[in-house]
Amino acid sequence: MIAKVRTFLRNNRRLTVQEIADDCGISMGSCDAILTDDLHMKRVCAKFVPRLQTDDQCEQHQTIASDLLERYIFLKNIMTGDESWVYGYDPETKQQSSQWKGPSSPRPKVMLLAFFDSEGIVHHAYAPDGQAINIEFYLEVL
Repeated sequence: MIAKVRTFLRNNRRLTVQEIADDCGISMGSCDAILTDDLHMKRVCAKFVPRLQTDDQCEQHQTIASDLLERYIFLKNIMTGDESWVYGYDPETKQQSSQWKGPSSPRPKVMLLAFFDSEGIVHHAYAPDGQAINIEFYLEVL
């Protein structure tokens, strides 16, 4: 039965415990035990949910940024960029994005390049897998 559950998961990691149990003809409890105890799997969501700031924090950040821009007017003419690893996901619901992952399963990450000025983000791009992030790539993106 463990091999059967493993085969179902290899074909589709987005199946629910109920769907796997129905397909295998076992109870949900047995299916859950196989998934967690025998296969050491857990259900994770690939969707990224940012931490939200409080209204007071947003207001304080805006006040500080406005003061800096008033003092240093030349900052308005500067554009900068940065890159960061972010967890990739397709725009779908949290439930739709969840998958079964084993202990050694890699996390889906993509490299995000963001360019911004004093008004906010001007341009963003995602680097293809295996792409070297160097000056040539930056110039191509811009």
